[in-house]
Amino acid sequence: MFSKAIVRTPAKSMVDGITTAGLGKPDYELALEQHRNYIQALESCGLAVTVLEADERYPDAQFVEDVALLLPRCAIMTRPGAESRRGEVVKVSALLDDYYDKVDTIQAPGTADAGDIMMVGEHCYIGLSERTNHEGAAQITGFLESAGYSGSMISISEALHLKSSVSYLENNRLVVTGELCVAAEFADFDQISIPESEGYATNCVWINDRVLVAQGYPQSIEKIRATGLEIIELDVSEFCKLDGGLSCLSLRF
Repeated sequence: MFSKAIVRTPAKSMVDGITTAGLGKPDYELALEQHRNYIQALESCGLAVTVLEADERYPDAQFVEDVALLLPRCAIMTRPGAESRRGEVVKVSALLDDYYDKVDTIQAPGTADAGDIMMVGEHCYIGLSERTNHEGAAQITGFLESAGYSGSMISISEALHLKSSVSYLENNRLVVTGELCVAAEFADFDQISIPESEGYATNCVWINDRVLVAQGYPQSIEKIRATGLEIIELDVSEFCKLDGGLSCLSLRF
């Protein structure tokens, strides 16, 4: 169960954020409205939300999940794969001193985005992607093992991050799409297969027996609702334009 979350207000500079989506520039005012609704959804799930102020130096900083991995016995600051994002870790790292006695940090030449890390029980699946390299994943695994967790690596080629194509909904339920539907690592899960036409909806977020799901993906929503979990639909169209999903917008712990 989660009790806290950290989010970061989008900066006006978000309109120049990194993207491969080809969906045009985001509408800043609409993004702010969607971000406020996202915070309200987190609070409705019982989370106390800390909101960091916008920083115009970092157009992608609203995707705060990428800069840290927060577990009950372990906190790791990442070294983002996009060089333009590496300064984002400073503010979050300082904040974590209020919650953790020790915070580990990925060192060069390792790179890692926490969007490539999916926690299942006491184990982390770490995606090897354009943003997370083998050295970064190896450092993460070492930190995890020191805290009594475990980690394993899985190569991905079709998505930006591992969690763009797979999300864990607890109790052995896995939402999955694309290449990861046939990944041997996930064969023993109860898979909720999402059609590639609705692939964006795969990045959903389990929070205390509720699931945040992107609005506008009816097949995916129906499949997830069939699990019996309560669904909260959220419009995140402006973050989709920057390759960002629901999990990217918060650190939950």
